[in-house]
Amino acid sequence: MTNKLNLNNLTKSEEDYLKALFQLLIEDNSTKVGNNQLADYLKVSPASTNNMIKKLKAKKYVVSEKYGKLELTEDGQSIAVRLIRKHRLWETFLYNYLNFSWDEVHEVAEQLEHIKSQKLINELDRFMECPTTDPHGEIIPNANGEYSIVPKITLSSLKEGDVCQLISVNDGSVQFLKYVSEIGLALSSEIKIMEIRDFDKSIKIKFNEAEETVTRKFADNVFVKIIPEL
Repeated sequence: MTNKLNLNNLTKSEEDYLKALFQLLIEDNSTKVGNNQLADYLKVSPASTNNMIKKLKAKKYVVSEKYGKLELTEDGQSIAVRLIRKHRLWETFLYNYLNFSWDEVHEVAEQLEHIKSQKLINELDRFMECPTTDPHGEIIPNANGEYSIVPKITLSSLKEGDVCQLISVNDGSVQFLKYVSEIGLALSSEIKIMEIRDFDKSIKIKFNEAEETVTRKFADNVFVKIIPEL
């Protein structure tokens, strides 16, 4: 990670755009991102996205092709990784030490990730003994900006009879995480696929001696690892 980045020349909105680009490019395994795709992800207008990209290109954090496909420069990616590291460290701190639930930490961490002090983040990391995953099961980049992207399997990709363990969730919205908690699921929950309905691809699952039918959209946003049969 570049150590001489001028992090003070970025607004909160600019940081949000860089982080969103990184998540679309890297975490979703894309090579390049279109302007409209980024706008949809951020829930803003394409015109707003276009104006912001011009600013980020001028600061040499983003490059684009003739037809609007976007990529991060090395510095742009370094900043995005810093933001994700800070966000996930703050989520972990709020969850482990301040009695926030996993559906509450995201919105607060969205505010805290824009604090500029690198010393504060380093001390936060040291205080928590350098955690490697956040409350949602996502990997926390280390202090050098190194991170790994583990191939993810969605609950929706499994077949009837499969048994798996919940390892992370994709949708960080409060409503989604509350629903996950309300039906009794948590990280490391063991889930069995009981039935997949042809009509709407909803899935009947069993976990903790309970049964629940979840939508395809829900299953697309839950990541699991297969528990092999003995």
